[in-house]
Amino acid sequence: MIFNLNEYQNFFSNTLFLSFLITMCLYWISLIFNTNNFIYQFAKIIGLFSTITLFLYLSLRWYTYKFFPLSNLYESLMFLTCLLLILYKIIENKTKSKIIGSLILPLILLIQGFANLSLPIVMQKSTPLVPALQSNWLMLHVSMMILSYATLLFGSLFSLLYLALPKENNIKKTNSESEFQAKNYLIQVNASNLSFEQFSNLTKIKSTRIKLLESLDNWSYRTIGLGFPFLTIGIVSGAVWANEAWGTYWSWDPKETWALITWLIFAAYLHARLTKGWTGKKTAILGALGFFVVWICYLGVNFLGKGLHSYGWLS
Repeated sequence: MIFNLNEYQNFFSNTLFLSFLITMCLYWISLIFNTNNFIYQFAKIIGLFSTITLFLYLSLRWYTYKFFPLSNLYESLMFLTCLLLILYKIIENKTKSKIIGSLILPLILLIQGFANLSLPIVMQKSTPLVPALQSNWLMLHVSMMILSYATLLFGSLFSLLYLALPKENNIKKTNSESEFQAKNYLIQVNASNLSFEQFSNLTKIKSTRIKLLESLDNWSYRTIGLGFPFLTIGIVSGAVWANEAWGTYWSWDPKETWALITWLIFAAYLHARLTKGWTGKKTAILGALGFFVVWICYLGVNFLGKGLHSYGWLS
């Protein structure tokens, strides 16, 4: 007897959405009010619970229906969420920063809200694969594309946060000690009328802000650098699969075109950093642009136009 997972769809969806909501609130409380470690640790535990629950849920769908859970838009959104959660736990473990969870949980909550509230119930249930998807290339191509979306979105979020945070005027951000001293000198000039204690506190705040901006810039670069090869593998494997299924490697389908645009945006980002030496605001603008391009490639194309990739997503 096959376990009918569709009957428990609402239970899993509501449990996950509630756990994401609680986790996000705890992270924001811990970050905004600078509370003690208990709330932060509790948020991490619930975040880990959510990650394990979603991973087991997808594994159960795979085991029950005998195909990789990427047959429709709902499953791909669940898979994207699972990858974002895994990345968030890995990066948080390395950085020990509350910012990671506070930054990614709102996006995860929006994805879950869209998947569970906007998509029709019929699209949330597992159905047999259409003939075009019955290929060994499905797991490689689609999983690599979703993995690249997850890592690139993460890196782009760091760029967006970098642009959103206030920065010192007329000071170019660099990593050199001389530039750091120049910032401190400017602080001293502007704070000449403050007491020694007030000046010390102001200097500490400014220094912490500079370090945070440098960390965000670095995290963005590393994460995008990780996601770009996944995107490349996904596009190449998709071209091979397209030739096998449709007899051509490239047909300028809307999804293919936007995948190429996405690849070019992040290629420009890495090229600017590696060969031009760009850092800070310039590359953050490219990274932030990539955030919106990824969503157009992933979801926008399905709403705005039809193509060879329209099956299994939106009719």
